[in-house]
Amino acid sequence: MVDGERALRAWLIGSLICNMGIIVTGAVVRLTGSGLGCSTWPKCTEESYVPHGASGIHGIIEFGNRTLTFVLIIAALGAFIAAWRNRGLRTKLWWLTLGIGIGIPFQGVIGGITVLTHLNPFVVALHLLLSVALIVLCVWSVLIGYRSAPEAVSPPQRWLVIATFAATMLATWVGTIVTGSGPNAGDEKAVRTGFDIETVAKLHGISAWITVALVVVTLLAVRGNRRLTRIAGVLLGTIVLQGAIGYLQYFLGLPPAIVALHMVGLTLLTAAAAWLLFACTPAGRVRDAQDAPAATVGAN
Repeated sequence: MVDGERALRAWLIGSLICNMGIIVTGAVVRLTGSGLGCSTWPKCTEESYVPHGASGIHGIIEFGNRTLTFVLIIAALGAFIAAWRNRGLRTKLWWLTLGIGIGIPFQGVIGGITVLTHLNPFVVALHLLLSVALIVLCVWSVLIGYRSAPEAVSPPQRWLVIATFAATMLATWVGTIVTGSGPNAGDEKAVRTGFDIETVAKLHGISAWITVALVVVTLLAVRGNRRLTRIAGVLLGTIVLQGAIGYLQYFLGLPPAIVALHMVGLTLLTAAAAWLLFACTPAGRVRDAQDAPAATVGAN
């Protein structure tokens, strides 16, 4: 089930979806107060690797999220083997899928550290940001899997795209500080950052508006290219929707359901920003055949 371009692309998309999904399920763990449902790591309790009756529903939720790591590993392994079989050893796609595969167990270790540190907000932030990085790599791998050659753009246009991506990541990072300062900690005894929630929320809003402005400027700058215009438009729509959800959760006092929806928006926003980043390249750079081989593609 790993031979052929169709199988390769299915594995790559599956890996992307799994890495997006783990962010959402992680949010469910936090929003239900199940962050310490399993009191230690790698075991769930001192006596067992699985939750028992005393762990209650929180233990089941936390353990369920842990087991999803194995689903991510299976998807990453399938993508790696498919890339190896269909594109070859040491190709760009081979290295990418290898990196994603290594990142997932590393992500599991950081998740364990969050438990051992009793949900230290800065470790929790690192846990989320690594998932964001994996989504970015997964989007890149999917584009290569579909042999989607990047569009040639001028240096100013390319720098605008890079700045837009960087601003998106900055807004995401500030968002983790807001989360670490707010009430949905994952456990009622978990420590918070100590930052004033209104102050960091406003900083997050400012970073989001900077991102919106950069997306608009980028959209105007690439309007001569239909493909990039479409992608930039998708990014703009995604960030506007994400911003609307963000303001809604802020003014409603951070209701868990809206916060969870905001995390779904985060995965979509990350994917859209990565799509734009990898969809263009500076003019004059040699464009490869997105990793050869295939009977219809020439040598790399």
